[in-house]
This record gives sequence, structure tokens and C-alpha cells, in this order.
Amino acid sequence: MSGQQGTKASFRLDGKVAVVTGGGSGIGRAIAERFAASGAAIRILDLNLKDAEQTVHNIAENGGQAGAFACDVTDQAKVTEVFSQIFARAKVTILVNNAGVSHIGNVESTTEADLDRVFCVNVKGYYNCMRACAGHMKGNGGGVILNMASIAGSAGLGDRFAYSMSKGAVIAMTYSVAKDYLQHNIRCNCISPARVHTPFVDDYLKKNYPGREQEMYEKLAKTQPLGRMGEPEEVAALALFLCSDDASFVTGTDYPLDGGFLRLHG
Repeated sequence: MSGQQGTKASFRLDGKVAVVTGGGSGIGRAIAERFAASGAAIRILDLNLKDAEQTVHNIAENGGQAGAFACDVTDQAKVTEVFSQIFARAKVTILVNNAGVSHIGNVESTTEADLDRVFCVNVKGYYNCMRACAGHMKGNGGGVILNMASIAGSAGLGDRFAYSMSKGAVIAMTYSVAKDYLQHNIRCNCISPARVHTPFVDDYLKKNYPGREQEMYEKLAKTQPLGRMGEPEEVAALALFLCSDDASFVTGTDYPLDGGFLRLHG
């Protein structure tokens, strides 16, 4: 096989079914669309069904196959119900835990309600989905779990107490699941992006810096050593590799996708 032919065949997900949480926007949408373009059938779980259906529409327009489900990942009963519906129709081989929330504040300014909310979505939500999938994957010969973490989970970012706590937990859960399910052919990895340009960033700037959005966007972008924010499609490209058979030797690993932030910042 020529090098060119090998490249064309790489990172394909033909015949696989992938569940993507928070697939209605941002990084989750980019992952869902990239996976669909690579041959996977996609099942999107999102709190906002309208957004999830828009992603499904985008995928269908490009010849892909996808379905949308309204789901609050913090509700274990609902998660179990939705996954049962999916399992009844297909064998799921890929789970991407992406649904999450952010929070700004240090330990003093973070209220108990703030902490509970971030924990419930970013930690319990991932747990609920992995718990729902693990037995199914184990009984069907294996699978891949990919968790979206953050450099905040290992770098100690300022004014991100609750968020950093939650993403540190995601990294630890990833290591634990990878070890516990190694013998069941379930790989588990996580990606830790630095700042990525998503609708969340735009909404944050609009809310906190009205009239100065562009100025503040450029300031935030320049905190990355490469001088710009990441793009959702760049996260999706790494996610595709990690969930493909080409990464069959990769498990129990946290991948920084940070424009050099962890090693080159300052």
C-alpha cells in the first residue's frame, strides 16, 4: 500500500456508533461533525434539543447519519433511560464526554451552589455517562471513552477554583477507568485544551466587556504562546485520532492541546 493510500484510510470510524454529549455547539458540535464525516453514526445528547437537532441537520446535509436526544447529564435516571434507547437500536463503541460548564472565581468567591453546579455537570455528568456505557461496551467486546478535560485541571489557573477542581477530577477519572477496564478492551483518554474559541467565549466577552469584545478577545488570545486561541475543529481532529483504531495503543493518557501553554508560557 502506498503512503498516500494509507493516509486516506487513516482515522476512519466506518461502522461505529459514537455518543457525543454537549454536541449541540462548540467543541461537541465540531467533534460530532468530524466523526460523522469519518464514517461514524452519531448520537448527540444535549440539554438544548434545538441545538442538538441543528448539529444533526448539519451532519445530514453532508451525507452523514445522526440522532438527537434531550438529556440532562446530571440526572442519572434520565441518562440511563436515554442510553437504553440508544443501546436498543445500536452497539455503541465510542463515548465522548464533552458536556460541561465553566465558572470564574477563587475559593472565597465560589459559593456552595456554584461548586455543586460545576461538580454535578463536569464530574457527575461524566460519571453518569461512563457508568451507563461501561457495561454495554464490556459486553460487546470493548470501546473507546474520550473525556474533555482542560489544562485548568493540571495548571492551576487563576480565578478558576471550581472549574479547575472539576477538570482535575476528569483527568483522575480517566486514569481510573483506563486501568479498571484495560482487560475489557476499553480505552479511555482525555484531551486538555487551553482556551478554545467557542460561542461560550463570545458570550462571556459580550456579557463582561460590552463594546470591548474585540480588544479583550485579542488580549485573551495572546495569553497562548502561539498567539491565538485554539479552534473547535483542532480539538475534533485530535479526538478523531484518539477514538479511531489508529490509536489502539493509546490509553490512560491526558493530551494537552494548548498552543504551548503548559510548557512555554511565561
